[in-house]
Amino acid sequence: MRVLKPLSPRERLLRACRGEPVDRPPVWLMRQAGRYLPEYRRVRGDIPFLEFCRSIERAVEVSLQPVDLVGSEAVILFSDIFVPVPSLGVEVDFRPGPVVAQPIRSLAQVEKLRAPDPRESVPFVFEILRRLRRELDSRELPLIGFAGAPFTLAAYLVEGHGSPQFPVLRRMLYAAPDVLRALLARLTDLVVRYLDAQIEAGAQVVQLFDTWAGLLPEAEYRQWVLPVHREIAAKLGSARAPLVLFVGGGPHLVDAMAESGADVLSLDWRVDLASAAQRLGSRVSLQGNLDPCALSAPPDDIARRVRELVAAGRAARGHVLNLGHGVLPDTPVEGVRAFVSAAREAGGET
Repeated sequence: MRVLKPLSPRERLLRACRGEPVDRPPVWLMRQAGRYLPEYRRVRGDIPFLEFCRSIERAVEVSLQPVDLVGSEAVILFSDIFVPVPSLGVEVDFRPGPVVAQPIRSLAQVEKLRAPDPRESVPFVFEILRRLRRELDSRELPLIGFAGAPFTLAAYLVEGHGSPQFPVLRRMLYAAPDVLRALLARLTDLVVRYLDAQIEAGAQVVQLFDTWAGLLPEAEYRQWVLPVHREIAAKLGSARAPLVLFVGGGPHLVDAMAESGADVLSLDWRVDLASAAQRLGSRVSLQGNLDPCALSAPPDDIARRVRELVAAGRAARGHVLNLGHGVLPDTPVEGVRAFVSAAREAGGET
């Protein structure tokens, strides 16, 4: 259902997440601040990544860039899912992805992990959010926080580094389930504390990124991951800030994800949006889900694809226009601008 009165970007996103009527779908992009923007590269320079995430002034500046440079209708905190992890007592380096000095493979290692208060261990994250919120309130733009989901954080902590298939982690499901269960419990506590503190600092929507949960078949997802998603959703409570759940590579998990308690499911680009919208109906709002590579198409083609997404999403409880994954580093800036512009035009706004 649409409302005729034009909404502010903040109202539009919050209402779409909650399944309330909007004038048109809101639009933002996952990983919208990054290397595809020359302005980002100039700010980043050769600063080590984790140091860059800790730099309050720089993180605020690059968080705002997509609003000013490509017209995004929301700002997401510039950070990384691994930012709170070292406070557990884990040594992490980026080369460029996270590399764990001593992968966690035993219950003794899990039991040695600390239980920090993120407000004390990563205070810069919340100062960045507070500054962004002050900047955005006068512009009526929404602020989005995020965290890596426990299973995805566990994937790196167990494997020790990124991997296409994470075989060490997946073997642990069967060979050492007690270790994985204990690790997920510790990480769930961390994620709840972290997102709760982000909401307290000004985040109006929060997104949970479970990039690697799609490696699991549905039965294992329901056994290992869905209970974690449910616990996080229940402990946060959507009354304070809607929760968006993204599972990478998860077309086979969409119906199970809808049982998570999340307000919005962010769909991989391989999911048929129209079919998901019809099946899920009023249960949950949807986000997505253009293939990030499609941003390399000519502007007219991008506009056509956006119109198709808007039409497909009309059957959903609510629809947030976005990609089916993050913006790729070599994406043409013109393609991102064309996506955002087409989203506005598809809703009747010029």
